[in-house]
Amino acid sequence: MAYLGLVTPAVAEWRTFGSEILGLQLIEEGEGGVARFRMDEADCRLWVHPGEKNDIGYIGWQLTGEKEARELGEAVAAAGSAITRATPEEASARCVAGYYWFTDPAGFRHELSWGQYVTPNSFLPGWAMSGFRTGEQGMGHIVLLVPDLPAADKFYREVMGFHQSDCIRDGARALHFYHCNGRHHSLAIGSPGPGVRGAHHIMLEVNSLHDVGKAVDRCELLDVPVSKSIGCHTNDRMVSTYIFSPSVLRVEYGFGGVEIDDLWEPKTYSRTSIWGHKELRPDLPPAMIIES
Repeated sequence: MAYLGLVTPAVAEWRTFGSEILGLQLIEEGEGGVARFRMDEADCRLWVHPGEKNDIGYIGWQLTGEKEARELGEAVAAAGSAITRATPEEASARCVAGYYWFTDPAGFRHELSWGQYVTPNSFLPGWAMSGFRTGEQGMGHIVLLVPDLPAADKFYREVMGFHQSDCIRDGARALHFYHCNGRHHSLAIGSPGPGVRGAHHIMLEVNSLHDVGKAVDRCELLDVPVSKSIGCHTNDRMVSTYIFSPSVLRVEYGFGGVEIDDLWEPKTYSRTSIWGHKELRPDLPPAMIIES
């Protein structure tokens, strides 16, 4: 995952949240009041656009080059989703050489990009933290809520080419996790029920466990809700906490996720966490629901 675009009426709150809580670098405001954030040498990883309701604007995936993006776009088009190539101006606004975009069967916009703009030694964190684990593993991961889990699973694996990492089946809840590089998962999906579409969280991985604890302290200092206590997941072994963002979308803030290798064997887990991850704020909306 190369980059992400959010839509929310709470852009002003995100400017503070992104820099003072997450440690992202707030860079110059984009056209139309967009808040833009850097998290490494990439010129921009996160855009937060003004809008009347909370939404996922777009998910940017980085491919090796234009040829690979075009070939994947052709596979998506053959499966029934219309593909559009970005204009040079649109590509420049995303800080990439180019991209193709489409809307998947669940209603999410994806951008197949190449040539992400980078400026070495340019990242200045919003507070004194160690930085983020990105590089070849990309920005992090996103967990989407889809109206039809089997259909979405088939599309992401058979059309987009994601590889199954594992599954979690915890009571009535089923979650599918997918990788496309060394990160345990760049994408995960679940289904709260027919007709429900949204997102549960995005994950940003930091370079030090201390930064996870310090972020929790900063949440208390700045009166930002922590959704779940620090815990360790069963599948990717990430030690993390969940922070409630101004747009309802949770941000998993973690350290120490395992890496996928060529000998990886998918498993099915019966619970999400080995320890911790206790729900601290049951009064908050459980997820960012876009449509239901």
